[in-house]
Amino acid sequence: MNPSQFDTYDSTQDAEVRAQLCAYNTAFDELGLRFRWDARTLASLATIDGEEARITAYIETHHAHLLNAYSAEFLSRAILEKKNARYPACLPVRVESAPHQSQGAPQPQMSSRRERVSYDVELPALAGI
Repeated sequence: MNPSQFDTYDSTQDAEVRAQLCAYNTAFDELGLRFRWDARTLASLATIDGEEARITAYIETHHAHLLNAYSAEFLSRAILEKKNARYPACLPVRVESAPHQSQGAPQPQMSSRRERVSYDVELPALAGI
C-alpha cells in the first residue's frame, strides 16, 4: 500500500484519534495535570471497556501518586467531564481477533509524522501534591 492509499484508508480513523487526543489533552491541561496521551497510549487503553475505566487504569498505572490526594473516581470523572465538554464521542473498544494478530506486526494507527506531535507543556502541579 503506497503512502497516499494508507492516508486515505486511515483518514477517518486518524481524524477520530486526533479529536480524542485533543479532547483528552485539553482536559489534562485545564486540570493542571502534567501528562499527555499520544496515539500509542490511546490504543493501549482502547481494550478497556468504558472511558472512565480507561482513565482510572491509566492513572493507577502511570500516576498513582495522584491517588494520595484524590480518589481515582474523582480524577477520572473530572477528566471525563472536561473531555466530554470538548468532544463527547467515545472511542469504541478495540477487540483484536486471533487471525488478525497472526498476520504479522500490527500496523500503526497514525503515521510517524503524526505521532511526533508533542504536547509537552510545563504545567503547574495539582494543589496539595
